[in-house]
Amino acid sequence: MNNQIHEYKTLVFDCDGVVLNSNKIKTQAFYEATKHFGHKPAQALVEYHVANGGISRYAKFEYFVMQILKQDFDVTLHQELLQHFAEAVKQGLMACEVAKGLDQLKAQTPNANWLIVSGGDQNELREVFAVRGLEQYFDGGIFGSPDDKDTILAREKANGNIKEFALFLGDSKYDYQAAKKADLDFIFISQWTEVHEWKTFCQVESIWNHMRLFDLVK
Repeated sequence: MNNQIHEYKTLVFDCDGVVLNSNKIKTQAFYEATKHFGHKPAQALVEYHVANGGISRYAKFEYFVMQILKQDFDVTLHQELLQHFAEAVKQGLMACEVAKGLDQLKAQTPNANWLIVSGGDQNELREVFAVRGLEQYFDGGIFGSPDDKDTILAREKANGNIKEFALFLGDSKYDYQAAKKADLDFIFISQWTEVHEWKTFCQVESIWNHMRLFDLVK
């Protein structure tokens, strides 16, 4: 982190585990969506999901079909899995805890536009954020899959929506890698992360970290 929080022109937030306490909801939803294939394949997907936080559900269910079930890719099956997952996760997203400090942090960064860049489904995110009154914070837009974070960050930088200097707030290794690739500063938010060895990871990579978004409020 090279600047004080109020100096950034853009703040990019991951959703799950940063703005919403929804990591466990989605982990359980991956199991629920695939449990009819048996416990072992469903649990293998859960483990892959946890190890690859921040990657879209589209990629994870493709992995499930081709690498866990050892089947050729099937568009119909892939869509069915996505639908089962969406049904399992939506209710939880509507009710889960929201990170404290958004109002204060927004007031502290009046010259910065805010974006959500998530592995979650874009349409689902926009609906949830609208219903829960959260879209007002993210004047730079709410973005998600099927585009991956690398694609979103590159596109939004190219069109001037992500301005220098920009800060990414995430809770996964993929968030850090995406921020680094896009040349954004990064802070690891640890409160709800599913990265078990996050302390070691942050130490090895020299990553600035905080427990909560509220810790950034001065």
